[in-house]
Amino acid sequence: MKKSSTDGKTWSFSIFRTDISQYCVYEEGCLVKTVSSLQNYGRQPSAASGPWSDMVCFYLGCSFGFEGKLKKAGVPVRNVEQGRNISMYRTAVGCFPAGKFSCPLVVTMRPIPAALLDAAVEVTHLNPLAHGAPVHIGDPAFLGIQDLSRPDYGEQVELQPGDVPVFWACGVTAIEAILSSKPRLAFSHSPGCMFLTDIPDTPSSPLTPPSDSLEPQHTKAHPEQTPLCFQVSHNPLLYSLASQAAVAKIRQLETVIGEDPGERGIRALFVQDELLRSCLALSHSSSVAITTGFPTHYMHSPPDETDGPPGAIAMATMLLSLGKKVTMLTDRRAVEMNQAIIDEAVRNGVLKAAIPLVTFEDSGPDAALHFLCHHGDASKPRYDHLVAIERSGRASDGNYYNMRGINIKHLVDPIDNLFIAAKDIPGITTTGIGDGGNELGMGKVKDKVINLMPKGSLIACDVPADFAITAGVSNWGGYAVACGLYLLHTCPSHQRYLKKGLGLEPVTPQDQLQDWTANLPSVDKEESFLSTLVKFGIRSGKTAHLAMEVDGLTFHPTHSDIISRLLEVTQRSTTL
Repeated sequence: MKKSSTDGKTWSFSIFRTDISQYCVYEEGCLVKTVSSLQNYGRQPSAASGPWSDMVCFYLGCSFGFEGKLKKAGVPVRNVEQGRNISMYRTAVGCFPAGKFSCPLVVTMRPIPAALLDAAVEVTHLNPLAHGAPVHIGDPAFLGIQDLSRPDYGEQVELQPGDVPVFWACGVTAIEAILSSKPRLAFSHSPGCMFLTDIPDTPSSPLTPPSDSLEPQHTKAHPEQTPLCFQVSHNPLLYSLASQAAVAKIRQLETVIGEDPGERGIRALFVQDELLRSCLALSHSSSVAITTGFPTHYMHSPPDETDGPPGAIAMATMLLSLGKKVTMLTDRRAVEMNQAIIDEAVRNGVLKAAIPLVTFEDSGPDAALHFLCHHGDASKPRYDHLVAIERSGRASDGNYYNMRGINIKHLVDPIDNLFIAAKDIPGITTTGIGDGGNELGMGKVKDKVINLMPKGSLIACDVPADFAITAGVSNWGGYAVACGLYLLHTCPSHQRYLKKGLGLEPVTPQDQLQDWTANLPSVDKEESFLSTLVKFGIRSGKTAHLAMEVDGLTFHPTHSDIISRLLEVTQRSTTL
């Protein structure tokens, strides 16, 4: 009996029985022996072994297949350097069941210098027959691996200073499938003892794959789909992937929102890729708390401004559509008003569903910890991402100032304490979105605010966020986050990484446009929501006008134009 491969080649079972240096033999799901040949099983059909005609052989790719390319790209292969078999780990990530087969994913781990992560990702992405790009980069606990020094298969490979653990899917997963399904008889390679083929690992030309190549055409023909690697968390360590095409579009969004028609000098605070990294972190999140509210008009009731809530609702809408849990966090003085605004947004279709609205009161030294974590246990956070958009930020003297330098502390609850506490809680990431430097989270660019913004030494927020997104108007930053999340959701490279390489290929962005564009901000939705704010007496930040404007800029043409341009970038087809 012969097994045909997809390129027309065939291998007989006689080859399969002899061309691996060591085999594992399983009976009823138990490893009973290892042997150097399976020839005797073919010559002795019996009740124990069964006829070969009943056997089906699967040839699975192996990450050893890309190690040569890693070396050529200048990426050290630590297991080879250390003369050891690769480390393989059983994860807590379950594969998709298929019939009676059900098992956890097994991964290999290779230590890669942080500076060479992009090279390692690109090389392996271009080798889909050898499992392709990594399924995880960073802290092994994300995969349920507790101790890298104790691999389930293979040998320990030691990390060198500056190395990051990088994990790829592994063909040893098939062994776990055998162990769990318990077939009467099964054979496998012994981990590390592989079957060598004459199939090239990659086509000879990066842009013109041969017609008989086993590699998916999109992989080599479209280099803009090659993933890039970005660090999104330090504690715990986490990197994420997104295609060059998605990254380029999110950077275009960042350029659009950086425009400064109000001439406030916000470009001086810009830090590249803060939008991208925040969107990546939010894409990995499961529970997000969003806070907004800047009571700059202390002489009016309500004192709030029209910048902030629209961007917050735009982010909430997209996050909800992605299956994230979303909570809105507000000041105690504004609960009734904000609840009414949320209800109105749901009635008008701006927000698809009501979201919880909560407040924070500083009732003691552990108040922030108990708010952020179940039972005050730092290992059990309620939220994994906090977002502040146009939220009053605490200055170094403990007060809160508007752009005119007026202290408005009496109108602001100490939500800053949550961002401060989150810095010491593993697994909680923070984002601040602002347009002046006095907003919560802008402490990350405090020195620039002090030196470059009017009254900067007085008003500068002292509380940093992990990511500080700056925009000409803060709402625009919220719109861009929603658009960025959409782009990541329709990015096959990112979705594969989120899913740890499991499941069917994600549908193309074109297949998703019809359903997902409804979750994006739009001119109509944002105009409707702004009119709701005006109805509740909320005024423009710069002028205090009770009118269809934000920060002194009228909705038409300024804000509507920015929204249209963000949507144009987001929905523009990538030429493939």
